[in-house]
Parts: sequence; structure tokens; C-alpha cells
Amino acid sequence: MKPKALIFSGYGLNCEEETAFAFETAGATAQIIHINDLIAKKTLFSRFQILVFPGGFAYGDDIGSGNAYAQKIRNHLWPEIEQYLKGNNLVIGICNGCQILINLGLLPGINLQYGKRQVALLHNETARYIDRWVDLKNESNSPWLKDIKSFSAPIAHGEGKLYATAETLQELKKRKLIALRYFKGEMCNYQNLPANPTGTLSDIAAVTDETGRVFGLMPHPERALFFTQLPNWPLLKETYLRNKKTVPTFGPGLQIFKNAVRFYQ
Repeated sequence: MKPKALIFSGYGLNCEEETAFAFETAGATAQIIHINDLIAKKTLFSRFQILVFPGGFAYGDDIGSGNAYAQKIRNHLWPEIEQYLKGNNLVIGICNGCQILINLGLLPGINLQYGKRQVALLHNETARYIDRWVDLKNESNSPWLKDIKSFSAPIAHGEGKLYATAETLQELKKRKLIALRYFKGEMCNYQNLPANPTGTLSDIAAVTDETGRVFGLMPHPERALFFTQLPNWPLLKETYLRNKKTVPTFGPGLQIFKNAVRFYQ
């Protein structure tokens, strides 16, 4: 049976459709549900194995990216979230969704202390919104990243600079909660761009909780589903053809969603 993904929506989240499409392309079923409908009918949580906070600009990021949406969840859905985490379920937050999970205290969840905010996402070092492709290397055993060594995806955010105290950073490293780091790979070299676009601490682009099942990343894998989304796809296509290789259909981001499906098989 296909796992079911619940895609949060409402109040400025705006990547619901493409995120749902990514899960369905990977073999799951996905349903977009407004947060108010979840508050009105809290039993809906029990129908889903995957909880998804997509990208966007919830509440206009007026009091910090992801903060207001996180407070709405804390005020109205916290017991349901706590119960959900006790099951064999997956949770992912992408970009604004990652900011929501961090503000909510679901990430990094050191010592499984959910609800306690332990790190922060600050304004990018440039103080600008950045939209570009990045290269990412996996340092996690999370089921979300199974069999992925590295991949490329776009970022699109203004507050992606992860900050933590020296003590917390040491815990993140010791407990292997740093999931993805920026590095200078194919996309950075192709576009002649620095590896770390935001000034984030220790090049951190994504973190997990201690179970590995709660995963937050600032890049957008749902925007890297197809080969033709790569910025250098025309060059790559010619390289494949001249070497008599099959031109891929899918891009590197799809594997993350396929891993979520495989977790339940």
C-alpha cells in the first residue's frame, strides 16, 4: 500500500502543489490540507505516515521566517504533533517548512527534547534573498537520505544562516544531526559561485532529529525533480548524446521522496 503524505497549507505556504506532485511521482499519495482544517478535525493525522511542511512565506515572515506558523501549531496542534512523533512516521520541512520545524523545536531535537528551540536560522550573511543552485553532501544516516552521497538543488530564501552555540554545534556533530552541508561541486563550479551561499555555520544546509525521521532542509528538492530543471541540462544532454548514453528523465531531488516511500516498503 502506498504511504500517505499530509501536505500542510495556509497563510502563505506556497509550494504545496509541487511538493505533493513530488511525493506522488515517487510513489506515495499526497493530500494538501489547510492548517485550519487540521485544527477543526485533529483525527486527520492518524490517516498519514508522512507529515510535510512545504516552502513559502508563511505569514509574510513578518516576525521571522516560520515563526508565526510554528506558534499556531504549538497553540493548536501540539499534543497531536507529540503523539505523531511517537509513531513510525516521517516528517520533512523544506525551506520555510524547515524554518517552521526549527522554530517549533522539532529540530534538531537534541535528547529528543521536542518543543525546545535549540538552533536558529538568521538572515543570510549578504542580507539578501538568494535564489540559486547549490551542491550538497550527505553526512547523515537518515532514511530520507538513504543511498545519497551528494546531490544538487536550488535554494530560495532570505533567512538560511543557521546559528547555534558552540556547545550545541558540538552536540550536533557528536550525535550526527547535521544532515547536509554545502560544498563546491558541479553546480558551483558550473556557475562559478561560492559553495556556502548564506554564511551558515559549518556549511550546514539541513539537520535531522536523533531518530533521523524528522528532516529539515533549506534547499528545494521538489524543484530538482527533472533533468531539464538543472541549469546546465543542455550541456549535459549533449555530453550524454555524444557519449551514446541515455539522457535522464529525472533530476537528483526525486531520490529524497523515493526514500520516504521506500521507508514503508
